[in-house]
Amino acid sequence: MRLDKYLKVSRIIKRRTVAKEACEKGLVEINGKLAKSSSEVKVGDILKIRFGERMVEYRITNIKEHVLKDEAKELYELV
Repeated sequence: MRLDKYLKVSRIIKRRTVAKEACEKGLVEINGKLAKSSSEVKVGDILKIRFGERMVEYRITNIKEHVLKDEAKELYELV
């Protein structure tokens, strides 16, 4: 699945366009490398996202095309 779509589906970032912009600005890394919005993510990848001054790290535990709001947190875990 594309990184920008995963960020939206998992509700880490609310909109796909915002996720794409974050990738273009160099705020997102996959496994320690800068990521493009078109990068493919898979289970086990480590995402690092800079939100202002904070750096948040996530491990992808599941990938689904569609999830309900309550199930979105099952797609990742905080590291």
